[in-house]
Amino acid sequence: MRKRFDQQLVLGVVPIEDAKFPTHSRYELPRVLKVLQFIFITPELNKAVFNLLENKISKGKKKTGRRGMDLWHILVLASIRHALSTNWDRLEYIANYDSLTRQVLGVYTTNFEVDTHVFTYQTIIDNVSLIDEEMLEQINLLVAEHGQILLKHKRRRS
Repeated sequence: MRKRFDQQLVLGVVPIEDAKFPTHSRYELPRVLKVLQFIFITPELNKAVFNLLENKISKGKKKTGRRGMDLWHILVLASIRHALSTNWDRLEYIANYDSLTRQVLGVYTTNFEVDTHVFTYQTIIDNVSLIDEEMLEQINLLVAEHGQILLKHKRRRS
Protein backbone atom coordinates (compact mmCIF):
# COMPACT_ATOMS: atom_id res chain seq x y z
CA MET A 1 0.00 0.00 0.00
CA ARG A 2 1.52 3.29 -1.09
CA LYS A 3 0.69 6.80 -0.05
CA ARG A 4 1.34 9.95 -2.02
CA PHE A 5 3.03 11.78 0.83
CA ASP A 6 1.87 13.49 3.96
CA GLN A 7 4.59 15.31 5.78
CA GLN A 8 4.03 14.93 9.49
CA LEU A 9 4.89 18.24 11.06
CA VAL A 10 6.82 17.03 14.08
CA LEU A 11 9.11 19.08 16.26
CA GLY A 12 12.42 19.38 14.45
CA VAL A 13 11.26 18.29 10.96
CA VAL A 14 11.79 20.95 8.31
CA PRO A 15 8.71 21.40 6.06
CA ILE A 16 9.48 20.82 2.38
CA GLU A 17 8.27 24.29 1.42
CA ASP A 18 10.80 25.82 3.84
CA ALA A 19 13.86 24.19 2.27
CA LYS A 20 16.47 26.81 1.36
CA PHE A 21 18.63 26.42 -1.74
CA PRO A 22 22.04 27.86 -2.58
CA THR A 23 21.60 30.60 -5.18
CA HIS A 24 25.07 30.57 -6.71
CA SER A 25 25.80 26.86 -6.87
CA ARG A 26 26.80 25.36 -10.21
CA TYR A 27 26.02 21.84 -8.99
CA GLU A 28 22.96 20.24 -10.63
CA LEU A 29 21.38 18.81 -7.50
CA PRO A 30 20.02 22.06 -5.95
CA ARG A 31 18.26 22.95 -9.22
CA VAL A 32 16.64 19.51 -9.43
CA LEU A 33 15.53 19.75 -5.80
CA LYS A 34 14.11 23.25 -6.36
CA VAL A 35 11.92 21.94 -9.20
CA LEU A 36 10.77 19.06 -7.00
CA GLN A 37 9.88 21.54 -4.26
CA PHE A 38 7.88 23.53 -6.85
CA ILE A 39 5.98 20.35 -7.79
CA PHE A 40 5.25 19.70 -4.14
CA ILE A 41 3.92 23.17 -3.30
CA THR A 42 1.89 23.77 -6.49
CA PRO A 43 -1.49 22.04 -5.99
CA GLU A 44 -2.49 21.53 -9.65
CA LEU A 45 0.94 20.29 -10.66
CA ASN A 46 1.21 18.13 -7.54
CA LYS A 47 -2.10 16.45 -8.33
CA ALA A 48 -1.21 15.82 -11.98
CA VAL A 49 2.21 14.37 -11.13
CA PHE A 50 0.86 12.10 -8.40
CA ASN A 51 -1.91 10.89 -10.73
CA LEU A 52 0.78 9.86 -13.23
CA LEU A 53 2.78 8.13 -10.52
CA GLU A 54 -0.23 6.29 -9.13
CA ASN A 55 -1.21 5.07 -12.60
CA LYS A 56 2.32 3.80 -13.20
CA ILE A 57 3.18 2.35 -9.80
CA SER A 58 -0.01 1.63 -7.86
CA LYS A 59 -2.48 0.73 -10.61
CA GLY A 60 -4.10 -2.64 -10.10
CA LYS A 61 -2.49 -3.25 -6.71
CA LYS A 62 -4.38 -3.91 -3.52
CA LYS A 63 -4.65 -1.14 -0.95
CA THR A 64 -3.72 -3.53 1.86
CA GLY A 65 -0.51 -4.93 3.16
CA ARG A 66 2.76 -3.47 4.25
CA ARG A 67 3.24 0.19 3.48
CA GLY A 68 5.68 0.79 0.66
CA MET A 69 7.95 3.76 0.05
CA ASP A 70 5.92 6.93 -0.45
CA LEU A 71 5.42 8.04 -4.05
CA TRP A 72 7.08 11.37 -3.19
CA HIS A 73 10.26 9.65 -2.00
CA ILE A 74 10.33 7.51 -5.13
CA LEU A 75 9.92 10.57 -7.37
CA VAL A 76 12.62 12.58 -5.60
CA LEU A 77 15.16 9.75 -5.63
CA ALA A 78 14.39 8.77 -9.24
CA SER A 79 14.78 12.40 -10.35
CA ILE A 80 18.12 12.67 -8.58
CA ARG A 81 19.36 9.39 -10.02
CA HIS A 82 18.53 10.39 -13.59
CA ALA A 83 19.65 14.02 -13.28
CA LEU A 84 23.04 13.09 -11.83
CA SER A 85 23.43 9.87 -13.85
CA THR A 86 24.47 8.24 -10.62
CA ASN A 87 24.72 4.69 -9.33
CA TRP A 88 22.72 3.12 -6.50
CA ASP A 89 25.48 3.50 -3.91
CA ARG A 90 25.77 7.24 -4.44
CA LEU A 91 21.99 7.59 -4.45
CA GLU A 92 21.78 5.79 -1.11
CA TYR A 93 24.42 8.12 0.30
CA ILE A 94 22.62 11.23 -0.99
CA ALA A 95 19.27 10.00 0.36
CA ASN A 96 20.64 9.37 3.83
CA TYR A 97 23.32 12.02 4.33
CA ASP A 98 22.67 15.05 2.09
CA SER A 99 20.73 17.50 4.24
CA LEU A 100 19.19 19.47 1.35
CA THR A 101 17.93 16.27 -0.26
CA ARG A 102 16.53 15.09 3.06
CA GLN A 103 14.70 18.43 3.44
CA VAL A 104 13.01 17.94 0.06
CA LEU A 105 12.26 14.32 0.94
CA GLY A 106 10.49 15.66 4.03
CA VAL A 107 12.55 13.66 6.52
CA TYR A 108 15.28 16.10 7.56
CA THR A 109 15.38 16.85 11.25
CA THR A 110 17.13 19.67 13.04
CA ASN A 111 19.17 19.24 16.21
CA PHE A 112 16.05 18.65 18.32
CA GLU A 113 15.31 15.14 17.10
CA VAL A 114 17.32 12.08 16.16
CA ASP A 115 17.23 11.46 12.42
CA THR A 116 15.63 8.02 12.24
CA HIS A 117 14.35 7.76 8.67
CA VAL A 118 16.86 5.64 6.77
CA PHE A 119 16.51 4.57 3.14
CA THR A 120 18.11 1.17 2.74
CA TYR A 121 20.02 0.19 -0.37
CA GLN A 122 17.65 -2.57 -1.52
CA THR A 123 14.54 -0.49 -0.80
CA ILE A 124 15.91 2.29 -2.97
CA ILE A 125 16.65 -0.10 -5.84
CA ASP A 126 13.28 -1.86 -5.62
CA ASN A 127 11.26 1.35 -5.57
CA VAL A 128 13.21 3.86 -7.64
CA SER A 129 13.53 1.39 -10.50
CA LEU A 130 9.72 1.55 -10.85
CA ILE A 131 10.08 4.97 -12.50
CA ASP A 132 11.68 4.96 -15.92
CA GLU A 133 12.94 7.79 -18.10
CA GLU A 134 9.67 7.88 -20.03
CA MET A 135 7.76 8.63 -16.82
CA LEU A 136 10.24 11.35 -15.89
CA GLU A 137 9.84 12.88 -19.35
CA GLN A 138 6.05 12.97 -18.88
CA ILE A 139 6.53 14.72 -15.53
CA ASN A 140 9.00 17.11 -17.15
CA LEU A 141 6.37 18.01 -19.77
CA LEU A 142 3.83 18.72 -17.02
CA VAL A 143 6.30 21.01 -15.27
CA ALA A 144 7.15 22.81 -18.52
CA GLU A 145 3.46 23.29 -19.38
CA HIS A 146 2.78 24.68 -15.93
CA GLY A 147 5.75 27.03 -16.27
CA GLN A 148 4.38 28.32 -19.56
CA ILE A 149 1.01 28.99 -17.95
CA LEU A 150 2.73 30.96 -15.18
CA LEU A 151 4.64 33.03 -17.75
CA LYS A 152 1.42 33.86 -19.61
CA HIS A 153 -0.21 35.03 -16.37
CA LYS A 154 2.80 37.21 -15.53
CA ARG A 155 2.77 38.80 -18.99
CA ARG A 156 -0.92 39.63 -18.74
CA ARG A 157 -0.39 41.38 -15.42
CA SER A 158 2.50 43.49 -16.75
